[in-house]
Amino acid sequence: MSEFKKRVLVGSPVHQKPAILEPFLHSLQRLTCNTIDIHFFFIDDNQNNESSAMLTSFQETTPNIKIESSQLADVYLRDERTHYWNDRLVWKVAGFKNHIINHCLEEKYDYLFLIDSDLLLEPETVENLIQTEKDIVSEVFWTRWQPNTEPLPQVWLMDEYTQWEQRRGEELTEEEKYKRHMEFINKLKEKGLYEVGGLGACTLLSRRALEKGVNFKQIKNLSFWGEDRHFCIRAAALGISLYVDTHMPAFHIYRDSDLAYVDEFMTKKKTNVNIKGKNKLTLSMVVKNEGNRYLKKALEQHRTFIDEAVIIDDGSTDNTVDICLETLKGIPVHIIQNTQSKFSNEVELRKQQWEETIKRNPDWILNLDADEIFETGFASGVKEILEQRKFDVVCFRLYDFWNKTHYREDMYWRAHLTYRPFLVRYHKNFNYVWKETAQHCGRFPKNIFELKSTTSSWRLKHFGWATKEERLTKYRRYIELDPESKYGWHEQYVSILDEHPNLIEWTE
Repeated sequence: MSEFKKRVLVGSPVHQKPAILEPFLHSLQRLTCNTIDIHFFFIDDNQNNESSAMLTSFQETTPNIKIESSQLADVYLRDERTHYWNDRLVWKVAGFKNHIINHCLEEKYDYLFLIDSDLLLEPETVENLIQTEKDIVSEVFWTRWQPNTEPLPQVWLMDEYTQWEQRRGEELTEEEKYKRHMEFINKLKEKGLYEVGGLGACTLLSRRALEKGVNFKQIKNLSFWGEDRHFCIRAAALGISLYVDTHMPAFHIYRDSDLAYVDEFMTKKKTNVNIKGKNKLTLSMVVKNEGNRYLKKALEQHRTFIDEAVIIDDGSTDNTVDICLETLKGIPVHIIQNTQSKFSNEVELRKQQWEETIKRNPDWILNLDADEIFETGFASGVKEILEQRKFDVVCFRLYDFWNKTHYREDMYWRAHLTYRPFLVRYHKNFNYVWKETAQHCGRFPKNIFELKSTTSSWRLKHFGWATKEERLTKYRRYIELDPESKYGWHEQYVSILDEHPNLIEWTE
C-alpha cells in the first residue's frame, strides 16, 4: 500500500559520539508510518569508527536507507559548557544539507525531514508535522544553551535569535523586551502551531518549498552567523512562511549530562503528558501592588502543582508583574493588565478574570488571591482530586491569619468553619451565572453548586490580615466602597480594628 502513502526522506548529516547516536537511531526506528513511507539518507561525517559501524548496522536492520561518507576529517568539539563551531564547520554542514535536498528532489519525495543527530523524537512527530499542511514547519525542542540557564526553544522571531515582538523602528526598554520575550516563551509551552521568523534542526519541508528554491547556501551580503539563518531568510524572501509545532517537543541531547534523561523521554514522557493533559490545572488570580507582600512566596508554592497561570494585574504600580513572570518562569503565564483598577465594581473584575481564564481551555480552575497559600503537602494531595471524575466543585476551609503563626477565631472571624469553593472543573456547555453585586460577588459564578461538589481536608492559609497596617488599609477600603454595609457585615468591618482578638496557633 506504500504507493498511496506520502514519501518522506529523513535526512541527517551525522558527526556524533556513539552514546548519543545510539538513542538517536532508536528514536528514528520508532517513527510511525501509518500514512507515510519513510526513507533515510545519512551523510556519515564521523571520525569515530564505532559511530560509522552503528550507521551500517542501522542500514542492515532498517529498509530504505542511503549512507554516503563525507570523506572529510574535521574536528568538532563539544563539552558540558557548549558546542564549538567555526565558519568552516557551519558551511560544511550547509553543504551536506543542500546535498540531501538535491537527492530529495531527484528522487521526487513528497517531503524532506531534516534532523540533527542529537535529537530524539516522539514516534508520531513526522506524521503530525505533515498534518499541519505547512510547507516549512519545525517541531520545537528546548535547550539550555549555557549551563544553569533556563531552556530556550530553537525558534525565534527575527534577526539571529530575537525572541520578542518588535515593530520596525519601535524602541523598547529592557523591561519591555523581557516581558515580550516571556510572552513568546510561554506561548510556545502551550500545544499549538505558531508562525515564527526562524527555525532549524528538526524541520519538515514540502516538495513545493524545495522546488521554489529553499536551501542552505550562504547569502553573501548577509553577516548573520549560522546556515539556518540564511535558510530562513531565503525562505521568507521566496514568500514561504515558517512555523513551529509544539504538540510533540523533541528532546535535545546537548550535553553528555543530558543522557541521564534519555530513558525517561523514550519510555515515560508520552504517558506523563497524556495524564497531565487530561487534568490541566490553571491558576487564576487577581493581583495589585503585591510586590512587598506574599505574592512571591505564594507563587513559589503554587508552581509545584499548577500547569499554567492566568493573572489579572488590576492596575499595579510596582513590580508585581515582574514577580509573576520571574517566579513562574518555565510555566505558561498569561498576564492581563488593567490600566485602571476595576475593584470598586468587583463583579466586573471577577467576570474579566473568569473570561480570560476559560480562554485557556482549562480542565480545572484554582482561584486564589495573592496572599493565600495551601498547607504543606497540598502539591501531592491535589493530584488525587484532579484525577477523580465524581465531583466538579471542591471546597476548602480558609484560615484568616492575624500574624505569621496565628489565625483569628471569634464570632466575627470564623471563615475556617465553613467550606468554600476554590477549585472548579470547567464545563464548556454549562451556563454560568454571576451574582451581580459591586462587592462580595464571589470568585466563581454563583450557580456552580448546580454541579456536583465535595469538601477537602486540605487547609488554606490567608495572610491578608496578618499585619496591623494591612488590616487598617482593608478597613478603610471597605468603609469607602461599602459605607452603608450593603454588601458586607458592619460589625465585622468594625471588628477589623479590634486590639485584642482571639488568636489560635496554627499547626500542620
